[in-house]
Amino acid sequence: MDAAERQLLEETVRDAITDAVVSGADAPAVDKVLTDLGWLEMLDAEPRDATAIVFTALGIANAAASPLDDVVATALDVTPRPDLAVLLPAYGSWDAPGRVERGPVSAAGIATHRVTTASEVLVVGAAGSDLGAVVVPSAAIDATPARGADPDGGWHTVVVESGTGAEYSLAPDAWRDAVAAGRRAVGHQIAGASRTALDLARTHAVEREQFGRPVAKFQAVRHRLAETLVAIEALEATLSAAWDEPGPITAALASAQAGRTARIVATHCQQVLAGIGFTTDHPFHRYLKRTMALEGLFGTTDEIVLDLGRLLLETRTVPRLIEL
Repeated sequence: MDAAERQLLEETVRDAITDAVVSGADAPAVDKVLTDLGWLEMLDAEPRDATAIVFTALGIANAAASPLDDVVATALDVTPRPDLAVLLPAYGSWDAPGRVERGPVSAAGIATHRVTTASEVLVVGAAGSDLGAVVVPSAAIDATPARGADPDGGWHTVVVESGTGAEYSLAPDAWRDAVAAGRRAVGHQIAGASRTALDLARTHAVEREQFGRPVAKFQAVRHRLAETLVAIEALEATLSAAWDEPGPITAALASAQAGRTARIVATHCQQVLAGIGFTTDHPFHRYLKRTMALEGLFGTTDEIVLDLGRLLLETRTVPRLIEL
């Protein structure tokens, strides 16, 4: 895919998702938009561009959808399909969410809204000293809508107590690769949401007048907007590096940077928006809540940084992450 083709695809996906959200589409309707655009075909042919474009567009539009199921399933070498949901790790964790040893499967984690309509759910968990995967029927799960900060995100807490189903053998590094793929995808969604939050703050700064001139003229406001832009650009650069050198460490760094960026964006944009940013009359709160929820998928920023620190202390080496 050359640059012109990528730009055309990016604009098409962004406009289609944004139009759907503006028209009041719910998560299943956004999924249908992605299906009509050929999301699964894009993911198979161009995983890097497909993931970056689609998840950034979801973040920009603050859309709830379930392509994360497909990204994780693909990384596990399981063919994704619209009626297959994936059980993700519990919030703040990246450990495989279940036990899939011989006998009934037991697991607990979170899932996208797809879990409410899927016919089957893919569960990864411990199988002795290894990891295994089982596809259990949806009747074997108990899914409860997750409220919290982002009730419109479509997330569900899921418990599997006695599921049985078709078993899949996993490659030794399959779950590690799935976590890395999930972290990159979520990072792009946070980047997209951060871009819109910055645009909302910038627009307010240009339009809002104080002491006879737009607040965008004040140096303190300009500095906050500039620092927000730098943080977003740094996140996008880190995500690009994580694709150039795919692996668990680069994906973890991208995820940690995404969480850090979300906090910087929330702080500075809230300050620029002032009182209106605290109200539900302004759309900023939707992006704040969404990034707060996304930041804990596949591990929180603080836990990821601590884990990387422990790794460096154990190995006593600093890996070469990017070939310059």
